[in-house]
Amino acid sequence: MDVKTKSLSKVLSVAQEAALEAGKMLLSHLRTDFRVSKKGRIDLVTEMDLKAEKIIVDRIRLDFPDHEILAEEGGKQTGSGPCKWIVDPLDGTTNYANGYRFFCVSIAVEWEGQLSLGVVYDPVTEELFVARKGEGATLNGQPIQVSIEDQLVDSLLCTGFSYDQTEIEKNLELFDRIIFHSRALRRDGSAALDLCYVACGRFDGFWELSLNCWDIAAGRLMVEEAGGRVTAFDGSPCTIYDPELLATNGKIHSKLMKLMKS
Repeated sequence: MDVKTKSLSKVLSVAQEAALEAGKMLLSHLRTDFRVSKKGRIDLVTEMDLKAEKIIVDRIRLDFPDHEILAEEGGKQTGSGPCKWIVDPLDGTTNYANGYRFFCVSIAVEWEGQLSLGVVYDPVTEELFVARKGEGATLNGQPIQVSIEDQLVDSLLCTGFSYDQTEIEKNLELFDRIIFHSRALRRDGSAALDLCYVACGRFDGFWELSLNCWDIAAGRLMVEEAGGRVTAFDGSPCTIYDPELLATNGKIHSKLMKLMKS
């Protein structure tokens, strides 16, 4: 076993432990009294976001005190070495703050700039999604694959509406255009979980504008490792640091992409 493989195995173990611990804490405080603040007009942060992030960062620092960490609430903590952690301690904060049980913990890791590991934990359903570059994706330890649906008209799709209010018109335009060419369209409020649902075949495709890297890093790897395709809206390559993303089972990708450009 080479150094990278051995190191990433340990990193993955810590990521899973951190996600499970943070997720269980979040679930235990759901529908209790906690402080809710605003980062923007409609963008919320709760006391539980901060508490979950501390749990994750503290767990990482226990084994990897020198690793770089980029977390949604705490920002960037510089470090040395090949690993960079990308953490969303609570993806679906608005859902959580309102007691809507669709949220998750998302943790991804880059190795020398390459997205290498992804862990997403849904504490409500106790579903743990894991992806490792080149080794596939799993749900609670069982391999997952994207759907085989090849007809857009028979597809169940999902999207998200950005906190960036300047994108509202484009969001609504795409929503209005696509809903009549698919079986149904959902808007659940957690990009990380939406991408995992594409990865395991529950959704056939997902798109969103104005995303942050912590929203999609783990979920993107999940889709790719489950056999799906991820690009920008026009089909060009994109990274987790680009603002838009189109993720599908691959079979409807060109059809959905064409519709989005029309």
